[in-house]
Amino acid sequence: MEIWINPACSKCASALSLLDEDGAPYTVRRYLDDPPTAAELQDLLGRLNLEPWDITRTGEPVAVDLGLSTLSKDPGTRDRWIQALAAYPVLIQRPIITADDGTAVIARSEEAVRSTLPTPAGGN
Repeated sequence: MEIWINPACSKCASALSLLDEDGAPYTVRRYLDDPPTAAELQDLLGRLNLEPWDITRTGEPVAVDLGLSTLSKDPGTRDRWIQALAAYPVLIQRPIITADDGTAVIARSEEAVRSTLPTPAGGN
């Protein structure tokens, strides 16, 4: 699995701690240093089953500057949202875990992080 993080984010640190505690194998992507492309974001959104506005940090100053809080949330503006996320990765919610089974979660809670972990043998 891969986890997209911002090292300055406490939620990211918590998610990494949970993965380490479980001994889960993962790779880290510091998405501010290695921004996703628009195509990667489209793939991620499909895996999350979300729309770009669902993973956008609209309170960030750049979101305000771009007018995202007033931009409509519909199929006609979807590409504009994705392009904003690709150009300004600070707008992407974090952390995001992409699991090997093709699923992905925004891992802001312990429950979300644990949902990406395999069930132990004999578990439910």
